[in-house]
Amino acid sequence: MRKKKEEVEVVVVLLLVAAVVASLGDLSQDRDALLDFYNAVGSASSNRRLGWNRSAGAGPCDWRGIECSSTGITRIRLPGVGLAGSVPPGSLSSLTSLRVLSLRSNRLGGPFPDLRNCSQLRALYLQDNRFSGRLPPDFSLWPQLLHINLAYNALNGSIPTSIDNLTRLTTLNLENNTLSGGLAPELSLPRLVRFSVANNNLSGPVPRSLQGFSSAAFDGNVLICGPPLTNNPCPITAAPPAIAPAIPPPGRRRRSRGLSSGAIAGIVLGSIAAAVVAALLCCLLVARSRRQRRATGGGNRHVTGDQLVGSKLVFLDPARRGSFDLEDLLRASAEVLGKGSIGTTYKAVLEDGSIVAVKRLKDVTAPPSQFEHNMQLIGGLRHRNVVPLRAYYHSKDEKLLVSDYMPRGSCSALLHGNRGAGRSPLDWPSRLRIADGAAKGLAYIHEQNGGTFVHGSIKSSNVLLAKDFEACVSDAGLAHLLTTNAAATSSRMLGYRAPEVLETRKVTQKSDVYSYGVLLLELLTGRAPTQASLTDEGIDLPRWVQSVVREEWTAEVFDLELMRYHNIEEDLVQMLQLALSCTSVAPEQRPSMRQVMETIEQLRRASSSDGGGGGGGSGSGTGEDTS
Repeated sequence: MRKKKEEVEVVVVLLLVAAVVASLGDLSQDRDALLDFYNAVGSASSNRRLGWNRSAGAGPCDWRGIECSSTGITRIRLPGVGLAGSVPPGSLSSLTSLRVLSLRSNRLGGPFPDLRNCSQLRALYLQDNRFSGRLPPDFSLWPQLLHINLAYNALNGSIPTSIDNLTRLTTLNLENNTLSGGLAPELSLPRLVRFSVANNNLSGPVPRSLQGFSSAAFDGNVLICGPPLTNNPCPITAAPPAIAPAIPPPGRRRRSRGLSSGAIAGIVLGSIAAAVVAALLCCLLVARSRRQRRATGGGNRHVTGDQLVGSKLVFLDPARRGSFDLEDLLRASAEVLGKGSIGTTYKAVLEDGSIVAVKRLKDVTAPPSQFEHNMQLIGGLRHRNVVPLRAYYHSKDEKLLVSDYMPRGSCSALLHGNRGAGRSPLDWPSRLRIADGAAKGLAYIHEQNGGTFVHGSIKSSNVLLAKDFEACVSDAGLAHLLTTNAAATSSRMLGYRAPEVLETRKVTQKSDVYSYGVLLLELLTGRAPTQASLTDEGIDLPRWVQSVVREEWTAEVFDLELMRYHNIEEDLVQMLQLALSCTSVAPEQRPSMRQVMETIEQLRRASSSDGGGGGGGSGSGTGEDTS
């Protein structure tokens, strides 16, 4: 019995040894395949950044950017490391256990890489390279794919219909290529949540399954039509001509019942008389209205329906009082600047040529006394980095706020408005100046009203830029006027909300600091916090940054547009540390805005004395799988 037990133990040991030897053999083959790939596309720059030990005894699992399992290499993450040239056929295809391939932001070119044997592939990030030619015809080779990002290449030809077989796909980004043809009408990707084919040469109608995405996903394709492209409907196919009714036989035609010439004349004369009477009544009403306005000083407008009803425009800035009135605003030419959780903002050009911004509030439930009290508090804010409120109008149905017009738009538009070719990148000194201005404005706001003032809606679209690119904080205190603090819990604040706000539904100065920290991360990463989930788990921007930093891949965090500048790495890391401090989960661990402001001022002084920044260029950074 003992002998049999020993024999079983020997067999188990041999099996384990065999498994280890087999796995070593797999890794050896994967190592050779990876070296074939790297020897073809590596460069002196990538050698410095990666520092791989390629000596005979070194295993690939210890190389930077490479992850392994017992079956072989599972993840290759080599973004922005200076790889250049064409991927050798058969090299990456030999990595049969590969799950994640990230080669984004390099200078790789040639045809689409050979990956035909990588059936376990779940995430493919090849954006921001120089790949050209057609897409592979059969995407069903990779049935496990969750993410595909091939943006900013030179790929051409049509989009293969085999993509429809990727039923697990959640991300498909093909923007900024030269793809042509139409989108398959039967295309159905049930789990797709992130999609873009913008800036290609596609044509034809948008498939029904993709009509739920925003029009921005299809921008730059002049021949694409249909929803959600409201300005480019598809032409309506002409209906077949109607068949003329059969002519009734003689003797059975209906007698015409048309009006006689006398009846027609009577109708015409009656219509003219009615029009004359209506015109006289209108003239009398207009004259009466003018007399009433002169009697009351010309400030009121008493009309009915959905138009404005009520008191005069209330000026909060004595210097502007009387420079315009409510009727001037109503007559001004208006242009929509943006829509947010608080309301819609218009650019209004008055008759004298001056320009103001008018915000039409929505969902305001505060009683008139509270509304007026808040307007007086907000109107008293006077700081270089706070957008001043000049006047307001309050009635039962309408609430309007009048403030200075900021000609440079918002920080959000500057960061995310155009990431394509021809974009003027936002350099580091400009981003640092925006961060500094926003911090000064928010610190000032927090010190008002006895140190209890809360902004409540800090986000990049509420940081506006004056002519000299000085950052100014807007919409201070308006969140308190909305239903149950709707601004703090609205979808438009998604990504900026502090964790505790989700539970308490109450904004505080510490939640303002958290939102400001997210704004800093937005400036550093170039990512919009309100975009769809950054990874499979749907984590927010602060947690994504923290996870990358924990893996000691700090350089992965920063916007590629910033990485093109020299001698700013230390500034970026210091600002990143400040942002992570502001976005601490525990409110008591977050600094005050005064402390944040002083830290950034010190950083700006050090940066200017060191001569940091410089250079130029453009780039694009997008999400990557971290699972």
